Amino acid sequence: MRIVAALGGNALLQRGEHPDAAVQQHHVHDAARSLAELVLAGHELVITHGNGPQVGLLAVESESDPALTVPYPLDVLGAQTQGMIGTLLARELAGRLPGRAVTALVTHTEVDRHDPAFQHPDKFIGGQLTDHQARMMEIDRGWTTARDGDHLRRTVPSPLPKAITELPAVRALLASGSVVIAAGGGGIPVTRDPDTGLMRGVEAVVDKDRTAALLAEQLGADALLILTDVTHVFTHFGAAHPGPLTTVTPGRLHELDLPAGSMRPKAEAAAGFAERTGRVAVIGPLDDALGALLGTTGTTVRALPAPVGRGPAALPAGPSAHDPAAPHATV
Repeated sequence: MRIVAALGGNALLQRGEHPDAAVQQHHVHDAARSLAELVLAGHELVITHGNGPQVGLLAVESESDPALTVPYPLDVLGAQTQGMIGTLLARELAGRLPGRAVTALVTHTEVDRHDPAFQHPDKFIGGQLTDHQARMMEIDRGWTTARDGDHLRRTVPSPLPKAITELPAVRALLASGSVVIAAGGGGIPVTRDPDTGLMRGVEAVVDKDRTAALLAEQLGADALLILTDVTHVFTHFGAAHPGPLTTVTPGRLHELDLPAGSMRPKAEAAAGFAERTGRVAVIGPLDDALGALLGTTGTTVRALPAPVGRGPAALPAGPSAHDPAAPHATV
């Protein structure tokens, strides 16, 4: 099977931890073990990842660097995080998959320059600001800010992904047998000039889960795994007795009142992939990617009613459409 696995921010940095390199390397070490199990079970694998803490840290550093006339733009900072996270993942996976190529690919995501998100920036980035700092940034740099709890923070647009520029390269790498790391942080956001065809970077961030769903759809993936720090999607999350969902339809998932900053984008991406393709998406724990695929953990999202029971029979059976002769291309 061809799998796209999207790693949540906890793959590198958990809430409250210092963003030191050693901390992130430790988390990548654990994530690589789980991801390698998918490859060792015979599946093709494309990995995407979040970059929120990392791009926020680079943005703060760039803003405060006295050597710079103006801070680096977000598209360039996003590219830097792809390189950093990509090399950490590639090295760990290569160590667990001897003889297997692992390739981290700098990836651009095209967005519509007329996307309404550019008029309504709502994605928080960077550190906390005082009221005075926020006003100065709004005046001097044209930033928008909003309250995030008790503090002000910068907000930037989060337009919808429309195309993955390096999609042919991802396909070629998969065909060569490589594990591919691509579209990190939702991809480097760019628009394309309608007259020249040239790409231009934009001050925005693209939602990682939406990009993962688009990438999975365009690659013809058999399953989309959205891997995070919880075992399931829960009803009544935060209440005394939350209810874990094991199998759910996209419609039911859309009905749930999920946190906007965490589970909701994951649920929307999973539901959208299942609706558009008829294939399965799973929201499950990062430390058991293979279990999420097999249905022993996580919340499986499917457009049609699930068959009785869960597990391998609930996923596409028979040879993979991408390699009909492969004896290992079943779950």
